[in-house]
Amino acid sequence: MKIIKKGIILAGGFGTRLHPLTKVVSKQLLPVYNKPMIFYPFETLVEAEINDILIITNPEDLNLFKKLFKDYPSENDIRISFKVQNEPNGIAEAFIIAEEWINSEGCVLILGDNIFISKNINKMIIKSKENKGATIFAYDVPDPERYGVVEFDDNKIISIEEKPLKPKSSWAVTGLYIYDETVTSKAKKLEPSERGEIEITDINSMYLEDDKLFVEFLEQDSYWLDAGTHDSLLEAANLIKKIKN
Repeated sequence: MKIIKKGIILAGGFGTRLHPLTKVVSKQLLPVYNKPMIFYPFETLVEAEINDILIITNPEDLNLFKKLFKDYPSENDIRISFKVQNEPNGIAEAFIIAEEWINSEGCVLILGDNIFISKNINKMIIKSKENKGATIFAYDVPDPERYGVVEFDDNKIISIEEKPLKPKSSWAVTGLYIYDETVTSKAKKLEPSERGEIEITDINSMYLEDDKLFVEFLEQDSYWLDAGTHDSLLEAANLIKKIKN
């Protein structure tokens, strides 16, 4: 099996939960302590030996992302490409937009507002890239009803539910995923959900039906931050400052 070297950062959307900050700039370009938010998921991919990275963003912010990353291709042999998501039609649309770039290979997908602070996240990704199928990364949270939740038995996934009223576990599905070369064909089979989006949960459910969905659990001393609200943005900055100092 070919080792995955490609990674997608989805940095689209309107960031409405962060208005008025995001009325003039993309959420993923906002500062989190000492660097733009998108640098954190970008560095997560690079540290996991991903050297071909596609950033998907909206048309209004495309040139800003290109300006931010213009010096990176010459460093560390990292190739960076860009594509546009015209409307926020769901996370799984990323695979349709990126079909030509993916070129029937596997890839990692990380959300541009997800920050992972973990000593072993890079090793976990590198190991999981060898799985045949898909791998999701789960984090133990106090409020699982706000997230997609994975139910498991002896580390084997039984079900995934999106924002359940009565969660079957406290393990939330984070914004980090690894998929094999069949992900684009699966995404193209999906119909939009009731909220008009092509859902990543539906992709994961297709792998689960084929018994090819795996889960990695982030350690207790790790942090997963979804920096999509004012409070979580501040929390992320304060935590990173504390760790660095």
